[in-house]
Amino acid sequence: MLLTILLQAAAGAGLAKLGAAIGAGIAAIGAGIGIGRIGGQAMDAIARQPESTGDIRSNMIVIAALIEGVALFAVIICALALFL
Repeated sequence: MLLTILLQAAAGAGLAKLGAAIGAGIAAIGAGIGIGRIGGQAMDAIARQPESTGDIRSNMIVIAALIEGVALFAVIICALALFL
């Protein structure tokens, strides 16, 4: 009886670690896709309106930083789920 409970707890801990790893991976992939799209769209906008390069670049950097912050937050949450 006790052995089955311990085995179920160990299997649950393994699934939690797998879920945390998958969550961190999805967060990193999502951030990469988001920043890639921001860069591509910014280059398109700069090609259409070269006189607005400074404004577009500064907005792109701010938005990319916000995406990185959200991705870092998601990875930290996954790490907490992994170790706690």
